[in-house]
Amino acid sequence: MDIVAVLAALAEPTRLAAIGLLSDGSEHCVCELMKRLDATQSRMSRHMQVLKQAGLVVDRRDAQWVRYRLNLDATPEILRIVEAVQAAVRAANEERRAA
Repeated sequence: MDIVAVLAALAEPTRLAAIGLLSDGSEHCVCELMKRLDATQSRMSRHMQVLKQAGLVVDRRDAQWVRYRLNLDATPEILRIVEAVQAAVRAANEERRAA
């Protein structure tokens, strides 16, 4: 496990938002991620490849589309990092709303 690669993957806003969407535990088609994150197909595919290489997501081909989900088989350290980053994002969003 490369913690630096995990943190670098999560440091980009679109990838961080994608992890947030995938954290609901279900699979999401790249077309859905594109729409919800306002990204082109090539850009979204590149972001998802970075997340996959970092061990954060797994994919499954479904005809012409690829479906992604969080890698629940990732090491406990990676899962803790993802949880901590998501908690920090939630806290920052709550602070912003309260201000």
